[in-house]
Amino acid sequence: MSDVSVELQLNTLPQSPGVYQFYDKEAKILYVGKAKNLKKRVTSYFTKTHENGKTRVMVKKIHTIKHIVVPTESDALLLENNLIKKYRPRYNVLLKDDKSYPWICIKNERFPRIFPTRKLIKDGSEYYGPYTSMKTVRTLLDLIKSVYPLRTCNYDLSEEKIAAGKYKVCLEYHLGNCKGPCEGLQTEKEYHQQIDDIREIIKGNFRTSLQYFKKEMKSLAADMEFEAAELIKNKIEVLENYQVKSTIVNPKINNVDVFSIISDDAYAYINFLQLSHGSIIRSHTMEIKKKLEEADKDLLQLAIIEIRQRFHSQSRELYLPFQVALPEDLKLTVPKLGDKKRILDLSERNAKFYRQERFKQTRITDPDRHVNRIMAQMKKDLRLSEEPRHIECFDNSNIQGTNPVAACVVFRDGKPVKKEYRHFNIKSVEGPDDFASMEEVVFRRYKRLQEEKASLPQLIVIDGGKGQLSSALKSLEALNLRGKIAIIGIAKRLEEIYFPDDPIPLYLDKKSESLKIIQQLRNEAHRFGITFHRNKRSKNAFDSVLEGIDGIGDKTAEQVLKKFKSVKRIKEASLEDLSEVVGWSKAKKIYENFH
Repeated sequence: MSDVSVELQLNTLPQSPGVYQFYDKEAKILYVGKAKNLKKRVTSYFTKTHENGKTRVMVKKIHTIKHIVVPTESDALLLENNLIKKYRPRYNVLLKDDKSYPWICIKNERFPRIFPTRKLIKDGSEYYGPYTSMKTVRTLLDLIKSVYPLRTCNYDLSEEKIAAGKYKVCLEYHLGNCKGPCEGLQTEKEYHQQIDDIREIIKGNFRTSLQYFKKEMKSLAADMEFEAAELIKNKIEVLENYQVKSTIVNPKINNVDVFSIISDDAYAYINFLQLSHGSIIRSHTMEIKKKLEEADKDLLQLAIIEIRQRFHSQSRELYLPFQVALPEDLKLTVPKLGDKKRILDLSERNAKFYRQERFKQTRITDPDRHVNRIMAQMKKDLRLSEEPRHIECFDNSNIQGTNPVAACVVFRDGKPVKKEYRHFNIKSVEGPDDFASMEEVVFRRYKRLQEEKASLPQLIVIDGGKGQLSSALKSLEALNLRGKIAIIGIAKRLEEIYFPDDPIPLYLDKKSESLKIIQQLRNEAHRFGITFHRNKRSKNAFDSVLEGIDGIGDKTAEQVLKKFKSVKRIKEASLEDLSEVVGWSKAKKIYENFH
């Protein structure tokens, strides 16, 4: 453990590419990072003001700085990746993946067997993969098995044992799934020709096999062996169908790795597609939990190195959404249009779909993380100073200018809390005036919350554009709450969001979760307000009909309303039905009024 001050350690750092390591007082490793210029990069930790709390905490803990100088930035990237895996520092992104991925093995034998495995044995056998799912492996092996007859037994098929007649053909031979090399019925040369073709299929190249089978089919047809030619034709169709399903772009695009990244405040999702002869032969998406607000560029760079090592990629060309520093022997392309851009877009869609699936899973398995993510996203999207854990939304209802009412709905942690919903009868406004009505209900709502010393929302949503928002702001100013509660307006036509003192509206992505919650608030407030408005109009209709009957007062009208619900049902009610509610005398008056 070093007793040299951090300041002195910084002063003696070289201005060269390399990897740096931070340690605490107990000599525990905190962080590993790479740099083009070690002195400049490491010094920045101690001179910059860090917005992220975790970064500030880490910097306070740094006691010792170690570094390793390397020739190039690419070397630094590879060394950083290896050191993170080795030491697993607390403040580094950990690309952990405990899966044991499946491989396709071509066994090192005189007549090689082909089978799936999760274990790699160094016995000279060939391994292709790893694949991200066993389903992909099974599909590929089923295709190979349907086209090429291969042995499945584990006999030692040496020349001596075959010549000695040690083995007999099994059922697989009689079913046509094997050509019987165990009895010398298939030559080693012919068998290895099949294996060569299979290697190309696994790599995504079907051309060799298709050319061979088409030539064979024509030869058999010329010799009038139509049944054998038909079998070959079926194999050609199997290969072509599989190729059509897997080919997505120009077949000339060969041996290319494609990477894309989608990220939010807490996680990043990197998708990897491997292409061979225009076909996707591998797809994998990696989820990375952020530790210190890492930039997308840094995360993508780290993930590319890790994924290529994990899947043993030998591709020399990469398609990326933006330039990153990688080993110099790689060709990096940032596509802007055409087939290459379509492939990159496909990779990005895969990352988005994976992210959506993870969100759905998290909503079920870890609802707290789901809520935290949504709240953090809303804070970012709506430029708020704090997460909107408590949101209230207001809506006015005055159909045809009658019975003006308003509704206030309450959401907590992105979910409706119906017991906190409130209705308002407009009291101080004459006629249909949405702006004045909004001013009244917002004032009444927050005046009451202040008097009751209840908690105020972090966000108010007003159903309407600039006019309604301005009216609500007047009430907040009168209550000395302007600036203490965030407030926005949402206009229905284009779903534009207005902020106070900003004439230019914000347009959120139509698929944005923040917009979906705001729309849900608006729709819920509208539904709640309309229901109250209808009930009020309906009650007024009852009152006007019943109050015109001599001897029927408010109380009686209310009793009849409660029982029969509508004027139509009162008209249809018998004298006996009415008398059960209000007595014989009043029932007779009501009955005679309608009949």
